[in-house]
Amino acid sequence: MRMYDLIEKKKTGKELSTEEIRFMVLHYTKGEIPDYQMSAMTMAVCFQGLSERETLDLTLAMRDSGDCLDLSGIHGVKADKHSTGGVGDKTSLVLAPIIAALGIPMAKMSGRGLGHTGGTIDKLECFPGFTTALSEETFIENVNRIQIAIAGQTANLAPADKKLYALRDVTATVDQLSLIASSIMSKKLASGSDVIVLDVKTGSGAFMKKEEDAKKLAQTMVSIGTMAGKKIAAVITDMDQPLGNAVGNSLEVVEAMESLSGRGPKDLMEVVYALGSKILMLADAAASETEAVEKMKACVANGSAKQKMAEFVEAQGGDASYVWDTELFPKASREIEVPALQEGYVNQIQAESVGAACMMLGGGRETKDSDIDLSVGIYLNKKVGSYVKKGEPIAMVYANDSQKGEDAAAQIQSAYGISAEKPAPSKMIKAVIQAF
Repeated sequence: MRMYDLIEKKKTGKELSTEEIRFMVLHYTKGEIPDYQMSAMTMAVCFQGLSERETLDLTLAMRDSGDCLDLSGIHGVKADKHSTGGVGDKTSLVLAPIIAALGIPMAKMSGRGLGHTGGTIDKLECFPGFTTALSEETFIENVNRIQIAIAGQTANLAPADKKLYALRDVTATVDQLSLIASSIMSKKLASGSDVIVLDVKTGSGAFMKKEEDAKKLAQTMVSIGTMAGKKIAAVITDMDQPLGNAVGNSLEVVEAMESLSGRGPKDLMEVVYALGSKILMLADAAASETEAVEKMKACVANGSAKQKMAEFVEAQGGDASYVWDTELFPKASREIEVPALQEGYVNQIQAESVGAACMMLGGGRETKDSDIDLSVGIYLNKKVGSYVKKGEPIAMVYANDSQKGEDAAAQIQSAYGISAEKPAPSKMIKAVIQAF
């Protein structure tokens, strides 16, 4: 079998066999197929596409390119959640302890962020001493004991995907649907959970700007998961404005702790409950969405979700006192008000611009090796639909560098749109995709 022949085959629109796809992934991962040939293949895929079967075969081949976690030692139905990423997305920090407090094991693999803010791991590291470098034994033991553990992805989890993504990133082949879906799902399948719920974001601050594209991606990933024997659903959620009010690592953690105390922003909690209800129903822990949401709300109201968060932080070496006293989190040295330039209703907040402002402050990373400042960020006092007077603060910028703070404030100001007419409320939950 020669890679040349496989490129030619895909270039002319023919389907690759299961054996051909496995050959290609295996030998590329080993370094026996050069980057220039795999680049030609990914470009051919961009033009010709992959069938449903080819997409599944590619996903499974990448899953099998490294370690697959064996979670059979965990009692019960194991659940995992994945987000395609957005601005102010701290959903996992609220959702995971709620689900764990309801007795569903949350065995989650997470990564560091690349872009406007940190990932779930970066946010968790706001708790002093917290570590996600867990052995497989400790990971399983923690889930069995307290129903929750979040670990960093091992270096050998779907290594083919890591290598292929780096290549796609520099050859303008990132945005092909099957390649995106197989990249995400190869890691989710290798992580070993029984139930997978996907938060597929759409809008100005999301990778998928158009709702129709987000739905296609969700349908592809749900199809892959179903064919791989998983219970899976995807929820399409709005990312036309940042989620919640806080953008920036410590600020987002504080907002998550407030949410676990019953004081969460309406939009954030709507997404949390939509995703959580799918997990509970797929895990046969609730018969309906109404029952699932009632259970989750009760868990927040009686304090068991926040208690679970404290147990989780402590189990992974963190200082759990921060869960109860958010004043302990580090604060930036400068606070800058962002005033409204006119009176009226907020009719847009460009999420991508807010994310870029957080990057300016040092709250995100340009490369995987960049350091991030956990204390900086932005708090949005006004969201879409809010009425503001001229000069009233629409947001606060928290900075450790005066010039960066002023630049970020100007960027935030330009991200806001204000009009005389009150905008129609947008739906947070656009659609739910699952197999029937």
